Amino acid sequence: MKSETRKEEIIATAAKLFKEKGYSAVTMRDLASELGIKAASLYNHIASKQDILKAIIISIAEAFTKGIKLVIASDISSIEKLKQVVELHVNITSYNTNGMASLNNDWMHLEDQLEYYLTLRSNYENEIRCIIENGISEGEIVDENVEVILFSMLSTLRSLYLWIPKKEDLNPKQLAKSLSQILIKGISQTS
Repeated sequence: MKSETRKEEIIATAAKLFKEKGYSAVTMRDLASELGIKAASLYNHIASKQDILKAIIISIAEAFTKGIKLVIASDISSIEKLKQVVELHVNITSYNTNGMASLNNDWMHLEDQLEYYLTLRSNYENEIRCIIENGISEGEIVDENVEVILFSMLSTLRSLYLWIPKKEDLNPKQLAKSLSQILIKGISQTS
C-alpha cells in the first residue's frame, strides 16, 4: 500500500472539514490547525482552498464518468447495467464519504471548473437515463416515467455518504447487492 503524500493528506483532511462545516465555513487556517502545521506551510503543497475543492470534486466526477463508460460499453442487459451503476456508487462512496459530501454539497463553489463539472454530471445522468430508456424499450423495465426512475435511483445513491459512515460492519459488495435488489427489482418486469 502506497503511503499518502502530504498533498493527499491535506486534501483528505480538507474533505473531512468541508463535510463537517461546509466549504464556505472552512478557512486555510482551520485546515492548517487540523493538520498541526502553520497556514503558510499549506501553500507549499496546495495553491488555494479552491484548488483543494477542485481536486476533490473533479476527481470523483471523473471516476463516475470513467465508471459509467465501462458500464455503457458492457454487453449486458439494462437491468445488469443499472446494478453496475449501483455498485459504482457504493464503491466510490464507501472509499470516500467525505469527498462525496463535497461533491453533493459544495459543487456550486467551483469557480473555473464549474462548467466542466456540470457537463460531467449531466453526461453521467444522461447515460443512466439512456440505460433506463433502453430497458423500457426492451421490456426489461416497466414503462413508467423515466425521470422519476432516474430521480429515485440517484437521490438514494447520492445520499449514501450520509448513511455509510454510520455502518461499522459495512460490506460494499453486499450493500450494492441489497440496494440493487431494492432499487431495481421494483422497476424490473421480471421477478
